[in-house]
Amino acid sequence: MFKNKMGGAFLGMPGSWAGHIHEAADHYTTKIGGLPDWPIPLPTTCVDLLKCSACKNDLCLLAQVYAPISKKNLNIEERAIYVFGCLAPECGSAPVSWRAIRIQKSLSSEGLKSQSYKDVASPVSSVSDSKKDRKKDIWTFDSSEEDDDDDIDLAELARAISEAASVASHSKKQIRGHEVTAETSTPDLAIRELDEKTPVIPCFYIYAEEEKLSKKDASVSSKSILSPIKDKEDDPDTPEETWEVEDYEYDRALNADRIYLKFKKRLDAYPEQCFRYSYGGKPLLASGHAVDPGTCRLCGASRHYEMQLMPPLLYFLQEAVSEKERPVLDNWNWMTLVVYTCSQNCSEYRLDNSSEDGWIVAEEAVVVQYE
Repeated sequence: MFKNKMGGAFLGMPGSWAGHIHEAADHYTTKIGGLPDWPIPLPTTCVDLLKCSACKNDLCLLAQVYAPISKKNLNIEERAIYVFGCLAPECGSAPVSWRAIRIQKSLSSEGLKSQSYKDVASPVSSVSDSKKDRKKDIWTFDSSEEDDDDDIDLAELARAISEAASVASHSKKQIRGHEVTAETSTPDLAIRELDEKTPVIPCFYIYAEEEKLSKKDASVSSKSILSPIKDKEDDPDTPEETWEVEDYEYDRALNADRIYLKFKKRLDAYPEQCFRYSYGGKPLLASGHAVDPGTCRLCGASRHYEMQLMPPLLYFLQEAVSEKERPVLDNWNWMTLVVYTCSQNCSEYRLDNSSEDGWIVAEEAVVVQYE
C-alpha cells in the first residue's frame, strides 16, 4: 500500500469543466459527473446495478476514478471505480440509493497467477489522452521490495502530478477560480447522443495531489474539548452523583467531537478536495457511527477502504447548476461517501458478471455518513 510517512492519501482536486455534460472520454479518465466511460459494454445481467435500489429509477454518475494496482506480484492496469447516486428527492439521503462498481480485467487475462492482500494503488487524473503508457508512468509505482514505502521518490512523483494537472487546467472555465459560467472546450473529446431522460450532473475533470501532513496536522488536540469536562470535575459545587450519571454521555460527546474535528481539520487543510484515495488505508470518518462494509459478493473476502467522496464536490456541482436545478442536488446532504472494495481484489470469471475478453464487473460497498 502506498502512503506517505505521515499516513496521507491522494486527493482528487478540481480541474477544468467538461465542454459538455455528455462529453466522451475513456476509463483512464478520472472525473466528477457526466456519463460513465465504460471500458466495455456492461453485461446485460449487470444493468440493474445502474438502478436505484429504493425507487428503481436510473442512477447518475457521481465519480469515475481510474485506479490501477501495481505491486511486485500484482499488476492490474485495467481497473476503474464508478460511484453512482439517485437524484430522486425521496432517495438522496437513503444509503441504498448509492452504488459503487468496480470494473477490471481479470488476473488471468492480464497474465498473472497470484495476488497479495497488500497492494499499491492510486487514481489517475485529468483528461485522458488514451495513451496507456503515459497513465502508467504517472500513477503506478513499481515496488521492488515488499512494504518498502520509503523508496518512492516523492519529488519525482510531485513533478509527474504537476504534468498531469496541467492537462486539466488549460481551460478558462476553472473550478479553482469558481468561474463556472465561462466557456470551455476540451480538444479531441466527442459528445455523446443519449436519451434526454438519462440523469446527468455537471462534469469536471480531476487531477491528483498528494496530501502532505505534519505531525501537528495529523492529530487533533483535545485540549479545548477536555477543558469544560476538566472544569466540571474540579468544581466543588458539582454533585458527585450528577457527574457519574453524565459521565457516559460526556465520553460519547468527547469521542464524537474528536472524530469530527479530525475530519474538519483535514478538510480545511485542502478545502477543494473532492475525494480522498488510499487503497487499503484508513477512512477519514465524519462521525463515530459503526462502519460495516460487509464482505465481497463474489469471493466472500472482507472489504477494505479504497476512497471517499468529500463535501466540496457538492459545492462545485451546486455552483454549476441553475437555481431551478439546485434543489435536486440539495437532497444530497451527506458529509462523506466511503467506498470499500474487495480486500483480495478478486476477479473471478462468472457468466453473470464477465465479458468474453476477460473484464469483470463487481458491486462494492458505499457507506454514507452525515453530519
